[in-house]
Amino acid sequence: MRVTPALRPYPAPMTAFTTTFLLVYAALFPIINPVGGAPLFLGLTQFASEPQRAALARKVARNCFFLLLGSLLVGSHVLEFFGISLPVVRIAGGLVVSAFGWRLLNSEAPIDGEEQERGNATIPDSFYPLTMPLTVGPGSMSVAITLGSQRPKFAGIAELLLLGGAAVAGLAAMALTIYVCYRSSEATVRLLGKTGTGVVVRLSAFILLCIGIQILWGGLSDLLPGLKQP
Repeated sequence: MRVTPALRPYPAPMTAFTTTFLLVYAALFPIINPVGGAPLFLGLTQFASEPQRAALARKVARNCFFLLLGSLLVGSHVLEFFGISLPVVRIAGGLVVSAFGWRLLNSEAPIDGEEQERGNATIPDSFYPLTMPLTVGPGSMSVAITLGSQRPKFAGIAELLLLGGAAVAGLAAMALTIYVCYRSSEATVRLLGKTGTGVVVRLSAFILLCIGIQILWGGLSDLLPGLKQP
């Protein structure tokens, strides 16, 4: 008797959850790079007290979570509504990141003997520039939008809820990683000292400037294919 081949089963719930969780986290981690962003956070908050720095790290992590969540869920619909393409988002974001990196690279460093008192120092806002573009920039938002636009259309409600929960868990893990890296920058201050901190901040600012130009070039290459090397 001829046996009808069985339909290919949907992946096991735990397998699908784990795969989606790792996909979201692994896709965002190298772009956000909270370990590399910690020195910049450290430089911008070097005159803040330890409780202030902890509060800023917590707010930045929370802002990043909701910003990425919004990009994941409705980012593609918003861009479609306004007729904006991802390459244009990359170009605009690259300009913002480059401008921020350039400003930070040329900012005045504190001079020995003229240290600023913590109580009189200006504490940066938790959203701009600490959340955007320092932590979550156009690259990570583009990745989140792309992940959100690739939702499986064949899955039922239960599968969509499972995959959605896994994606949210991945974003939460990313936010927790950001908080841990930024929160521990106080120990980095003590370890590096003022001179070492200034060197790391300037070097990180230069890398951030290069990242912004790379994002800008990627957007231009997508819009103008002739710029791409054969």
